[in-house]
Amino acid sequence: MTSPLILRLQQYVRFSQDELSTLQSMTNSNMRRLRARHDLLREGERSTHVHLVLEGWAYRHKMLEDGRRQIIAFLLPGDLCNSNLFMLRQMDHSVGALSPLRYASVPHVVLERAVQDRPRISHALNWDMLVASAIQREWTVSLGQRSAIERIAHLLCELFVRLDAVSQVRDNSYEIPLTQNDLAETAGITPVHVNRTLQQLRAQGLIQWKGRELHVPDFESLKQLAMFDAGYLHLDHEGAFLDANV
Repeated sequence: MTSPLILRLQQYVRFSQDELSTLQSMTNSNMRRLRARHDLLREGERSTHVHLVLEGWAYRHKMLEDGRRQIIAFLLPGDLCNSNLFMLRQMDHSVGALSPLRYASVPHVVLERAVQDRPRISHALNWDMLVASAIQREWTVSLGQRSAIERIAHLLCELFVRLDAVSQVRDNSYEIPLTQNDLAETAGITPVHVNRTLQQLRAQGLIQWKGRELHVPDFESLKQLAMFDAGYLHLDHEGAFLDANV
């Protein structure tokens, strides 16, 4: 099975067979599991490994002293949880599992060797970090300018596109392990407001959410409501000029 990391990075650039083998071996090394609702990394910790999500969802979050929490990112299959630890002395936020998580724990030295010996992998990982920053900017716009229904709709569109890029969408449906409280802590509204907003989206025929599965009957209409433009995700092979000659 192709690594979700490869599926993700190949949205930017095409790799040689040697580079694909390197990325696949990173995925297959030191695989671990974590139960849902447990932290993988905590604020203030140091780590000698970079963690790659293979199955399930993780999330970045910040906790205030009084227990209030803000979710600041979702980490999906193919995402690296802490690739920036090459530069950071310690974690400045926490990373937890939203669902049962299977991940690869890659030693820093292994990743460092891969990016030093294979510049195309380095370019792709840098591209991925730039996209993570672009996602953060879009979330800031949502918190500052979009209405509640636009925030939720925009988030659901983003998750649809990101999951589709790693073959996690089937028949316009994807698994979503989020509670209404998770959505509240992401969108900056109350759980009651989240419930009312989801009811609005259902009433308009834009989503069907049963259990842990979200179905989007009319993605174009959901995009229109959210004013969603996937350009900030840069998933249209913008790094073609870096492609390997294969």
